[in-house]
Amino acid sequence: MMNPNFDKQNGLIPAIVQDAASGVVLMLGYMNQEAIDQTRSTKQVTFFSRSKNRLWVKGETSGNFLNLVSMHLDCDQDTLLVKAHPVGPACHTGDPTCFHDQGPEGLLFLGELEKVIENRAKQPKAGSYTSDLLARGINKVAQKVGEEAVELVIEAKDNDQGLFLGEAADLLYHYLILLRAKGASLNDVVEVLQKRHRK
Repeated sequence: MMNPNFDKQNGLIPAIVQDAASGVVLMLGYMNQEAIDQTRSTKQVTFFSRSKNRLWVKGETSGNFLNLVSMHLDCDQDTLLVKAHPVGPACHTGDPTCFHDQGPEGLLFLGELEKVIENRAKQPKAGSYTSDLLARGINKVAQKVGEEAVELVIEAKDNDQGLFLGEAADLLYHYLILLRAKGASLNDVVEVLQKRHRK
């Protein structure tokens, strides 16, 4: 149970919205208790708009909704971290985030790759390698992962770091495609590793 402290900002608390897949911070809004309750019940992130002086569902006009994954209070119970799956850009300018972020970096970029693969699976695109491979079925996807793994092993035995990293990238990308074909995600694999780590 959450017990937000609304005293500091006249019945409101800031809500930082983070992309649940990529970890990118999307926007900042404000919530009152009613906005929190509606967000929980509808699973669509809802704020209290200070300019409109009413509840505001993100995406109610644009269709760029934020589908709730989880909400967490900070240690002082006066700020919310909202994790969500964005449907379209989060910013009214059309940018992916309100902070003009160029996108996830480092390991967070893998979440962005998963989004691309998910999009190609749900909305196949003519000429897309990923769409074509997924359409050919699980056996072909699995075969391709095996081929890429063998190519990586071969390059590992040589001394060309560039070729080795290229093959490693190919294997990782095809592995993400395989996960999608099996209805799984990289987070599912990470959860298994975390459980093993705790033992």
